Amino acid sequence: MDRKAYPSDVSDEEWAFVAPYLTLMSEDAPQRDYPLREVFNGLRYIVRGGIPWRMMPNDLPPWYTVYQQTQRWLQAGVFEAMVHDLRALLRLAVGRETQPTAAIFDSRTLQSSPASG
Repeated sequence: MDRKAYPSDVSDEEWAFVAPYLTLMSEDAPQRDYPLREVFNGLRYIVRGGIPWRMMPNDLPPWYTVYQQTQRWLQAGVFEAMVHDLRALLRLAVGRETQPTAAIFDSRTLQSSPASG
């Protein structure tokens, strides 16, 4: 990385966890112009800052590169898979089963529908 780190940049530990999920093609694929970690850092910058895509800083990959890769990740379901596995790891860390054995539904959760307004 040839730039000063942003607070939103992924740490080495976080990257070790998320990199296998985000790698949809090999690192040496000819169409990759920017390191995958920098593209993910760009996405985190957008999400953490709550800024529009076109306001991405110039020292990160271009906004359209980050946007297009984010769309690929969303279509591949990588964030859902990441959350599912992270939840299982956190449950194991506190001595629980990876999957919950019960669920609680609050009546307020099921009471409203789009038709009822």
